[in-house]
Parts: sequence; C-alpha cells; structure tokens
Amino acid sequence: MLKAFIFDLDGTLIDSLADIAASINRMLEARGYPLCKDAGIFKQMVGDGMEKLVERALPETARSEEMIRLCTEEYRAFYDIHWQEQTQPYPHIVEVLAALKAKGLKLGVISNKAHRFTVPMTEHFFGSDCFELILGQRAEVPRKPDPAGAHEAATILGLRPEECAYVGDSGIDMAFAKSSGMVGIGVDWGFRSVAELTEHGATYVISTPGELLEIYDKSC
Repeated sequence: MLKAFIFDLDGTLIDSLADIAASINRMLEARGYPLCKDAGIFKQMVGDGMEKLVERALPETARSEEMIRLCTEEYRAFYDIHWQEQTQPYPHIVEVLAALKAKGLKLGVISNKAHRFTVPMTEHFFGSDCFELILGQRAEVPRKPDPAGAHEAATILGLRPEECAYVGDSGIDMAFAKSSGMVGIGVDWGFRSVAELTEHGATYVISTPGELLEIYDKSC
C-alpha cells in the first residue's frame, strides 16, 4: 500500500522551462555567446543540476571548469530574479495534491534543482503546508539518480521506500525510483519522452495528474 507520493519539481509539478531558458540566454548574451534560440532544446539540457545545464548551454570551446563555475553564478543571479515570471503549476496538479493529502497520504519533493531555489519555489506555488518535506540539491547529498536522497526522505517520513511512489518526468527520475526501491511513476506532460521513462524502469506512465489517485486506489 502506498503511503507517500514524492515528486520531482521541474517538468512534473511546474512548467518552468521558459524562465530557465530566458535566464540562460541572459547569461549567454551578457558573455557574448550565441543564444540558445530553440526553446525545445532545453528539455534535453535540464535535469542534472545547474552546473550541467550551464555547461550544455555554453559553446564547446568555453566549457572550462572555471568558465562553467563563473557562468553558473551568473545564471543563478538572473534566475534568482526571474524564476516566477512565466513558471506555473501544470493543470490540475494543485487539485490532485489536495486530493492525495485528503486521503491521508504524505507528500514530498526531491529535485536536482539547487535547494535554495527548490524550497521557495515549491512553497510559492503550493503553499508552506502542502509537503512534509522539500529537498533540493545539496552539496552533501549525491544528486539523482543516486538513491541517497530517496532513502533520506523515506527515513524522514518514517516509511519504507517501497511504501513511497516517486513521480517524475525523466529517465533520471525513474532510475532514482528504481534504485531506491520506490514505485516509479513517469509523467508524459514534462520535458522528456515516454520511451525514456519506460527505458529507465517506470512502473507506470501517466498522462493526467488524476491518474495518481487511481494508482493509489489500486495499491490499497
């Protein structure tokens, strides 16, 4: 029986791609580098943390360790100002979270986005009492798909990993769920393909948030 649903943030709970893309392009423009004009390309660039996002956005000739560090700081400064300009929760997410909570389920967020962004963004869009835990990327915890964050979350919630579902939009998320012993639920409204979700071990792939309620009912 499932007792908790833990969510990825970007591409799962919120559509944040436009603000991420705009902040990356502000950084590139300030540096005099070519802009990433195809917004769709960002769907493949996100998911592994800010440093990897910036590295992928930079021209290959500019991808030194020091330049990636400097440009990540600059991107972070732009994103700190602009992250809520176009970002919104996906349709029906808020209602489904409320319905899951009303059934007595524990809710959480685990993201590869930096912790300093993950917490205020999640609370901005969903309030401060929706989730029992919100964990962004922290230096002391390996990022997804390493299972350390999932095991930490299960311990905080007082549950076994197999009593938790992890909901995400990428192969990284599904590998994270599988390696930790959680039930992996892939969503097809996010940044990656259904094929990627299934290839990385998704137990379920859903097309609407309401299907989470159906999965919970089946687990009872």
